[in-house]
Amino acid sequence: MKNTRLNNLVKLIFTALPLIILLILWEFVIRLGYLKPLFFPPPSMIFKTLIEMVRSGELQGNVYASLVRIFWGFILGTIPGIVLGLIMGWSRKVRVFTDPVIAATYPIPKIAIFPLFLLIFGVGELSKIVLIALGCFFLVLINSMAGVRNINKTYFEVAENYGARRVKTFTRIILPGSLPMVFSGVRLALGGSLLMVVAAEFITANNGIGAMIWYAWETLETDKIYIGILICSLLGLLFTMVLKKIEKIFIPWEEATQNEIE
Repeated sequence: MKNTRLNNLVKLIFTALPLIILLILWEFVIRLGYLKPLFFPPPSMIFKTLIEMVRSGELQGNVYASLVRIFWGFILGTIPGIVLGLIMGWSRKVRVFTDPVIAATYPIPKIAIFPLFLLIFGVGELSKIVLIALGCFFLVLINSMAGVRNINKTYFEVAENYGARRVKTFTRIILPGSLPMVFSGVRLALGGSLLMVVAAEFITANNGIGAMIWYAWETLETDKIYIGILICSLLGLLFTMVLKKIEKIFIPWEEATQNEIE
């Protein structure tokens, strides 16, 4: 037990060490006048501004606004994406019918459609949520479909030989077999939702991480821009950690397989 804790501590130190060295060098380079503080504010100044924003509640309010948009957009995009993706992977008829539409619409940059959403849904919350949902939908759908199609055909043949019903085939073969790819799509969708919400808030929002960064740019508060970037990075890390915990619950065999490979 002690060895495990010691190993974890050593890993943490070695992981954080490059970042600590970078921050120290950054601080010294700015203090020595090699870079302009307007563009590269020292870490000490960024940290001071961060504390002030936390005390005033400005940071929490903006993060909360973005998280609410991400939550609803992610839910509304991910659930239909998983359902349709599994159906497309399972049914060739559905795939033949829907694949041309997906192939034509998926490559379109979602932010390019945002002005249209603003016209249809207005400049309120709905347009932003729909943008996030659309971005999540395609990422999850394609991965879910690929997850079903990558399942070994032998499993389906065995199920058919034993007279398994479609419900049984879905619950015993398709769902567990496709889960690793489904979670890969969900992971991409979470990252994409963060990207979409910041982009949408750049264009039309009074609050949120994107709006905070944009207003900081307009007022030349560069330290707040860096804080916004830092928050995005931390949220991305948090999303990944939470999703890994959920993956261990739903697909424990995947971790065991990876450990064997390592």
